[in-house]
Amino acid sequence: MERTKLDQLFLQTVAFFQNDPDQIQHFVKVHGFAAHIGRLEGLTDREQFTLEAAAYVHDVGIPPANRKYGSCNGKLQEQEGPPVATELLASLDFPPEVTRRVAYLVGHHHTYTDIDGMDYQILVEADFLVNLYGGHTPREQIEATGRNLFKTAAGKRILSEMFGVELQ
Repeated sequence: MERTKLDQLFLQTVAFFQNDPDQIQHFVKVHGFAAHIGRLEGLTDREQFTLEAAAYVHDVGIPPANRKYGSCNGKLQEQEGPPVATELLASLDFPPEVTRRVAYLVGHHHTYTDIDGMDYQILVEADFLVNLYGGHTPREQIEATGRNLFKTAAGKRILSEMFGVELQ
């Protein structure tokens, strides 16, 4: 049942980002990394479900921020995303506690202090794995990001092997 809800959310999020293949590619990649890291780190079924839902919808604040402010910086995404995420999950009858946590994660995924929970940590790491690649980031910045923000063993391993960096 939970897999079916995630599949429905995937399709809803594709429809939400219709005609924006870059954004669809982005959230699919973030979801893939998040799902793998979550499993490798041994999340509970509920934590994994919540993490995967958040990974699909983490950037839904971009279109409303662009419409309202002509910008979609991280803080505006965090501000505009939670109501959209809540609406998407509610339309698919996600459990209220999952919907609340996903909205929280969407509203904080560009805030890298006071990370509370493995789902939050993994979402941040997965988003960075995709963004660091897409931005052709300098090696020094990748290493610094890994040392300063990555906490999970799986996330560190993926970052290190993907970019050939040392995190010691």
